[in-house]
Amino acid sequence: MPAPLDPAIAAVIPKLPLRDPPSLTPKTARDSLRALADARAAVPPPPVAMVADIEVKGAAGPLAARVYRNGQAPTSTVVFFHGGGWVAGDLETHDRQARLLAIETGAVVVSVDYRRPPETRFPGAFEDCFAATRDVIARIGEFGGDPARVGVAGDSAGGNLAAAVALACRDTGIKLAGQMLVYPVTDIVGSYADAGENARHPSRNENAEGYFLSRAVMEWFAGHYLEDADHAADWRVSPLRAKSLAGVAPAVVCTAWFDPLRDEGKAYTDALTASGVPTTYHSGPGLIHGYFGLGEVSTAAKSEAERVRADFKALLDRGV
Repeated sequence: MPAPLDPAIAAVIPKLPLRDPPSLTPKTARDSLRALADARAAVPPPPVAMVADIEVKGAAGPLAARVYRNGQAPTSTVVFFHGGGWVAGDLETHDRQARLLAIETGAVVVSVDYRRPPETRFPGAFEDCFAATRDVIARIGEFGGDPARVGVAGDSAGGNLAAAVALACRDTGIKLAGQMLVYPVTDIVGSYADAGENARHPSRNENAEGYFLSRAVMEWFAGHYLEDADHAADWRVSPLRAKSLAGVAPAVVCTAWFDPLRDEGKAYTDALTASGVPTTYHSGPGLIHGYFGLGEVSTAAKSEAERVRADFKALLDRGV
C-alpha cells in the first residue's frame, strides 16, 4: 500500500497557486509563483557565505544567473535550472532551493534564468541551458574550480532541461559528474491531452487533480512551450524518447507519489538503469509535486529532499 498523503502537505495544498488553468495567463502564472516566494519573506532564507548576481552566456545573448557559494576551497559546481513549467519560475522563486543545494552538497551553485515561453518557445530554453552549462565549464575557475566535478540539476521543467542538457553534454563529449532530476518532465508526446499517451503513465489519471500540479496545468504548460505539437517527440523536449541513454551522466531521480508526473519520472529512471547508467531513485511517498519547496512546513518533504541532495553530493564528490 502506498503511503497516505502527508497531513502537513494536505493542509498546504489549498494555499498553492496554479490551480485554475482556464484563467491562467503567463503573467498570472509568474505573478502567483513570485507571490508564493514573497510570502516567505518573514522567514530568513538558508544562509550561505556568498550570493552574487552575474551573467552567463545563453544561446542568443547574456542570461541573468545567480551564484551561491559556501566557501573558498576548490569544490564541485552545479548548474541549476528552475522549474515553473518553463513559463513561470525564475531566480527568486527558486532561491531557497538553490541555497539548500549549495549548503547540502558543498557545491558552488549557478542558477540560470533561461528565456521562457511564450515569448521564446522551444528550443530556446534548452539551448540557453546548454549554452550556460558550457559557459560555466569554460569559466570553471570562477566557480568551483574542478572540471571533473560538474553536475546539472533542476526541478520539474528544470529537471526536464537538466536531463536534456546531460544528453547534449554526452553527445558533445562533455563529462558531467552527475545529474539531479527532481520530479522531472520526461515525456511530453501528446501534450498531456492525448488519452492513449496518458494511459502509458497511469499517474496522469490517478493524480490528474487535487494535488497542486494537475494534468490540465501540464497541458497548459506544454501548449506554451511548444509552438508545434510535433516537437514533443524531440529528445530535447522528451528525454524518454531519446534513441539511447547510454553513456549519459550518473543520475539521481526523484518523484512524488501524488504527482501526475510520477510515472514518467520512474520510466526515465528505469530507462537509464536499462541503459547501464548508474541511477538512484527516490519515490517520494506521501508527497506532491513541488515538495522541495515545502520543507519548512513538512518534515517528510524536508527529509526526502535531504536524502536526494545527499545522493547527488556523492556523485559530485566522486567526479568523473
